[in-house]
Amino acid sequence: MPSMSRRTLLRSMATGGAAVCVPGLLTACSTGSDDGDVTNAGKKLAAWPAYRAASGAKPDLAATETGVQAGYTSYPSDLATSVARTPGDGSTVKVMSVTFGTPPKGRGQNQYWRAVEKALGVKIEYTIVSQADYQKKMATVMAGDPESLPDIINIFSGFVLPREAQFVQRRAQDLTPFLSGDAIKDYPNLAGIPIHAWRDMGRIGGRLYGIPLERPLPGSTLWTNQGMFTDAGMKQGWTSQDFADVAKKATHGKTYALGAATGSLFGNGVHSAAHNAPQGWAVDKKGAFHPNYTDERYKAAIAFQAQLRKNGSYHPDATSLSSVDLNTLFLNGTVGSQQNGFGSYQTLYPDSKGLLTPAPATPYSVDGAPGGLVAARRSFGYTILKKAKKERVELLLRLLDYLAAPFGTKEWELVHYGLEGVHFTRDKDGAPKTSKLGQVENVNNLPFRYLAEGPQVLFVPGRPEVVRALHAWQQKVVPVAIRNASWGLQSRTYTTQGTTLRALMDDTITAVIAGRSPMSAYDDAVKTWRSRGGDRMAEEYAKEHAANS
Repeated sequence: MPSMSRRTLLRSMATGGAAVCVPGLLTACSTGSDDGDVTNAGKKLAAWPAYRAASGAKPDLAATETGVQAGYTSYPSDLATSVARTPGDGSTVKVMSVTFGTPPKGRGQNQYWRAVEKALGVKIEYTIVSQADYQKKMATVMAGDPESLPDIINIFSGFVLPREAQFVQRRAQDLTPFLSGDAIKDYPNLAGIPIHAWRDMGRIGGRLYGIPLERPLPGSTLWTNQGMFTDAGMKQGWTSQDFADVAKKATHGKTYALGAATGSLFGNGVHSAAHNAPQGWAVDKKGAFHPNYTDERYKAAIAFQAQLRKNGSYHPDATSLSSVDLNTLFLNGTVGSQQNGFGSYQTLYPDSKGLLTPAPATPYSVDGAPGGLVAARRSFGYTILKKAKKERVELLLRLLDYLAAPFGTKEWELVHYGLEGVHFTRDKDGAPKTSKLGQVENVNNLPFRYLAEGPQVLFVPGRPEVVRALHAWQQKVVPVAIRNASWGLQSRTYTTQGTTLRALMDDTITAVIAGRSPMSAYDDAVKTWRSRGGDRMAEEYAKEHAANS
């Protein structure tokens, strides 16, 4: 059976929000003294940018204020123009971002690169950093000469960068005068970025320093082989016992109901949310912050997963499989499910055509309580600018405004598909169909989308039934999504020790589920986590929350 390429899988992780990405350890970079006051407590808070929906195509399925995405069952036939004139001035602009694709062809041999440059009206020098090298590269950039900084830098939210907020405050342009409140009206497409993305990006020292990359509300999702799970008894309104029974029945021979990749904690996001445990941090009515680790529901989810593993429902290599290999096993039917970000549907459905029908699972209930869903951080990352004169900052913002054009515009089509007749043709319904060249020269390998992007929408070319199904699924699960209450808030302890402390808990949880350690080891790890910084984080987040309320 066909298998998924590494490039395609990494692309799906990027669109899905890197659901199984686990930060590695990074030596603290030197950006000067660590005494910068990045907290928002006691500061005058910059107003969030005034939201105004950018002009695009009217959706076939409406979005909701609670988080259900707009859906398009067909590609818009009449594309709008969202940028009236070429934004650039012919100068050279240096940019840097993470990538989940393969290294692109150089500018001279890359028609897509040159087409975007022409539309922007500038020459782009692009430093593209693989996910694997991102932390190391950012450490070098953060410790380097301020004058050598790229003009535009993507800060990827998949990692914790030590003293990230201090670096941004010290080295990046304060964008408050340009974007706060009604000031953003000069950049209509940036104004079309919903407020939830700005909130989850957050302020630093009360000011706005970045532009968020908006993402849908559903986060880590259990993607199932619909045929396999239905045959094993999957049903609407299932309970945790039903889930365990289905997993056991679907597992036989060398076929396993549950797949997991290294670093995913056996898909713990899906199961802890179904048990209604906090996803990271919860805040109570008094403003106190409580971590997931001390919550009995989170501990119950780990015990449930340990039983699933003991019953043999997980693939035996769940602690060593790469995400690439796991997805190959999902596509060839060896495993019946995998946890990934919701946005991975954009590649999962096309890649599984003719092999299986993927479907996002509805959370199971536990002890009569409806299960929850992981709410994603609504900002996949954010973009900062190098400090510069007012005219230069305005130029860079115009470029980002172009890249943030919404779905259904000529600008969006160019950035996401390239040139018609070169990188894509059109199918019978008018939707772009990628050419052979477009499979190499594209926004995945040259990721302009990680500099700025308009609001995400539901769309799968030629698959209106998929869009309808996903829209209906979102209507069911969005009301039970569980948000991490710490998003958008500052914690000095988290930025300096969060990666190390998370590694402690991740290793322990994996060992307990795998059966290598008893549950008492988890209790011991929680005590260590709290004493080494967890309790301080709770205090810092509570103070920040009070200041932002």
